Amino acid sequence: MTTAAAQLTAATAQRHLLLHMTANGSLGDEGQDLLVVQRGEGPYVDDTDGRRYIDGLSGLYCCQLGYSYGPEFAEAAERQLRELCYSPLWTGSAHPTAIELAERLSRIAPVDIEHTFFSSGGAEAVETAWKIARQYHALRGEPGRVKAFARLSAYHGLTIGTLSFTDDPGLTQPYGPPVIDTRFVSNTNRFGLAPEFADDEVYTGWLLAELEAAILAEGPETVAMLIAEPVQNRGGCITPPKGYWQGLRALADRYGFLLVADEVITAFGRVGEWFGGDLYGARPDMVTVAKGITAGYAPLGATLVGAKVTEVINRPGAVLNHGYTFAGHPLSAAIALRNLEIMERDRILDNVRGLQGDLAARMAALKDLPIVGDVRGTGFFYSCELVGDLDDGAFSAKARTELIGDLIPRRLREAGLLARVYNRSAPLVQIAPPLISDRALLDRIAAIIAGTLAEASSRI
Repeated sequence: MTTAAAQLTAATAQRHLLLHMTANGSLGDEGQDLLVVQRGEGPYVDDTDGRRYIDGLSGLYCCQLGYSYGPEFAEAAERQLRELCYSPLWTGSAHPTAIELAERLSRIAPVDIEHTFFSSGGAEAVETAWKIARQYHALRGEPGRVKAFARLSAYHGLTIGTLSFTDDPGLTQPYGPPVIDTRFVSNTNRFGLAPEFADDEVYTGWLLAELEAAILAEGPETVAMLIAEPVQNRGGCITPPKGYWQGLRALADRYGFLLVADEVITAFGRVGEWFGGDLYGARPDMVTVAKGITAGYAPLGATLVGAKVTEVINRPGAVLNHGYTFAGHPLSAAIALRNLEIMERDRILDNVRGLQGDLAARMAALKDLPIVGDVRGTGFFYSCELVGDLDDGAFSAKARTELIGDLIPRRLREAGLLARVYNRSAPLVQIAPPLISDRALLDRIAAIIAGTLAEASSRI
């Protein structure tokens, strides 16, 4: 696009397009502060002015394969559309592509998970997990299990139901009381905690004891499920201590609630495994996925359901009164199947496993910068938690506005890197690069972050 055409596109967006999670009225009358991405190639995207950026966030954790597989996905899409453009998974009807994908997912899913309920995205997958959990307990004669457990700072979606699993007042308060009674317990972020929690056994014991006490306080007979990400995204790529997921499984078995692993971000290679929980010995009853299931080439979500649950909800005569019009759409299912084929053929998981150590070392080196308090993550999924100019490590209002709100995101973009800069309770810089990235690109990402945060440190 010419500069004039790019400006017109941004201005048109400002007049007609409402962006998600955005202060739409702050983009300028002509949309001058809007990034309009026009094309992608490999791990890069170009804006309408022709500027190229490393997509350090894989879109929104979706584009695991980057942007060069379009012809293969187009071929898969065309083949499917020539045969069948749409058929619902509704009232006893199905289509071969969704059936094939469900079978394929069962082969890579965690142990004992054999069934898939498709949706259109991650929030729908989480909402589905809640409804299946409720139906499971009701069919077992425990309709009083109406409460959920989630973790502090977690995020599981923005529908009115999934907002119940989020404890951020900025996201929840405009919409009234939560529709699901949810109790929040500590996440697994050790930064700023007492030194003894550096020991995995001590920390895991403390976390599980807190959770068990909360379950007993609520009444175990009222708890339907606990939902957690294997690596918690919100709060900054928070990994669990050893034994944590095994402890969650033990508590779920002891008190009869279902354990849900939210893998909307961590599944399909983000941390070097098909499912992030595989790294930590997780044995959930259900798994929610989306994003990387199609590598961003089409919308799709899914709730993977374990045998213990399906043995109950699939009883003769039991009706699963839940569904979505476009769930498991033939086009999306065909693209998901091609994505899994490509990931296996091109050894995408091996690429992450082979390079994750290098990325970990480059990211860990950022802790030498005064503004970096902690570096967390695994695989191709990392964040830096920033510390500011006040005695307790917080940012003054002035420093937060100038550095987190302006300098850091601006300098990253000027250097050609799209990353996530959180300007909320815990200021963070986060990356989730495409899984096709090579060592040189990962080094470049880390170098850009280092240079940017070095400049920010000099302003503290």
